[in-house]
Amino acid sequence: MSTELQSLFVLSDSIIFKVDATNTDRTVLIIISIATGVRLVLASLLELGNDEVYYWTYASYPALSHFDHPLMVGVLAQLFTDNLFFKDDFYLRLGPIMLAAVSSWFIYRIATMLKNEKAGLIAVLLFSSSIYCSIIGGFALTPDAPEIYFWLISLYFILSALGTGEITKKEKTEIILFGISGGLAMLSKYHGVFLWVGVILFIVFINREWFREPSLYLAMGVSLIIISPIAIWNYQNQFISFTFHGDRVTPSWTLRPDYFFRELAGQFAYHNPLNVILIIPALISLLKGQTRMAKNYKYLLLFTSIPLWLVFTCFALFRSTFPHWTGPAFISLIIIAADFWADRTEKDLTKFSVPLKFRLPSYFLLTLLIVAVYLINYSPSRFGKTDSPQTLGKGDFTQDMYGWEELGKQFIKVARREEREHKMKMHSNIIAHKWYPAAHEDFYIAQAADRKLFGIGTLSDLHKYAWINRQRGGLKKGADYYYIALSNYYRDPFTSFGKYFDRIEPIDTIQVERNGTIMRNAFVFRMKNYNGSFADPLP
Repeated sequence: MSTELQSLFVLSDSIIFKVDATNTDRTVLIIISIATGVRLVLASLLELGNDEVYYWTYASYPALSHFDHPLMVGVLAQLFTDNLFFKDDFYLRLGPIMLAAVSSWFIYRIATMLKNEKAGLIAVLLFSSSIYCSIIGGFALTPDAPEIYFWLISLYFILSALGTGEITKKEKTEIILFGISGGLAMLSKYHGVFLWVGVILFIVFINREWFREPSLYLAMGVSLIIISPIAIWNYQNQFISFTFHGDRVTPSWTLRPDYFFRELAGQFAYHNPLNVILIIPALISLLKGQTRMAKNYKYLLLFTSIPLWLVFTCFALFRSTFPHWTGPAFISLIIIAADFWADRTEKDLTKFSVPLKFRLPSYFLLTLLIVAVYLINYSPSRFGKTDSPQTLGKGDFTQDMYGWEELGKQFIKVARREEREHKMKMHSNIIAHKWYPAAHEDFYIAQAADRKLFGIGTLSDLHKYAWINRQRGGLKKGADYYYIALSNYYRDPFTSFGKYFDRIEPIDTIQVERNGTIMRNAFVFRMKNYNGSFADPLP
């Protein structure tokens, strides 16, 4: 796998990452530098979110694939932390941040190839101001980060290979290169298959000559070889990932307009409302044939966006979905919008004189980020429940990225006292009931205290922790464990774990404060003498 990755990074330098030292190139590099700087500051200020710490386990316990997603996000974390030599959350985010910088240049080069540098500059502004592209997939450690990177490389090769209508040696080479990058996109996230869907739709409806071309089938074979770790792991684990994701999207056949409109509102928010306002007229104009975009480019962009968008948006009519599932579809829509507005912007954009409508989305995002940092790190306000100590902070969105490091420090003091007074066995480990907050407790508490964390629950509760339990040697009969019941994720230990231990005893309550206000309680318990009765949920 490292060979394919290395070749794609080389290609990104030699084919796409060309700085011609034009005024627009310099302007774009300034924009990318500013956006990267903002992300680096955020990485130094904010603790990891619950998804990010969970994907840290992919790097800690690498495998051919994982319960939720393929392996690429774990590989990314390993690459940029020197195989977790640098354990700080800043370094875990460094990979996504660096890929976002390069991806920003990719979209500039793609839009420039299709239209001109003016379109390229608009594209990079819209890309950088998209919450999905710039934060979810450009800052946070998520599978979307490598997926966006390889999606853009794939899009470049698709447009270059299929856009001309010719099939020369150049196009044959580029379709094979797409086979590599498309495979790596699928190895990042299953949504990458929609790149191949777009290619097949284009060939079926626009240029069937490609079906006679052996390089197309070679490209398919390359993609299949690259994603073979997913198939091998799932074969070894009774195709459990496909069962899990299938259950998430299987229609309930009960129409849920609330889910549907929530999904649309989420997409509107995730891609920046001001961006969407610019995308909609561009898409309408393209569909009406009122743009000067070449036919092949037009259909390639539509085929690599609309099917993905339709599938997951339609799922929302029946099932609860997440707005970022349709995220990659908006990459092509951003390029469409850039092409549209470049034709309607007479002003020269080769200098740092960009119309306000293209700058406003960035200002809006920056304002949101400043407010978010304040609310998460400094605000004394509570946004969740306050009716009881056991539910304090429940539903508070700011708790996800705050207070974990301090909680780890306080737990170490409690554990040392307990073991010094012989109330707990030395170096007793920790248990948790679900992958979240288990991953947070693992990263910020267990790791800091040099303990192991184990999960007790169903497979749908534990996710990868079902495999981590085995790799850590499993729960030991007769051992004592700590349990930390967090008020924003409270689970009563007597109800959940009473049958597994001889005694459960409360130890202490750790209070997490923010600007003088108690935001969360952490109730620490002794779980005495594990009886060995927990059944491993893995098949």
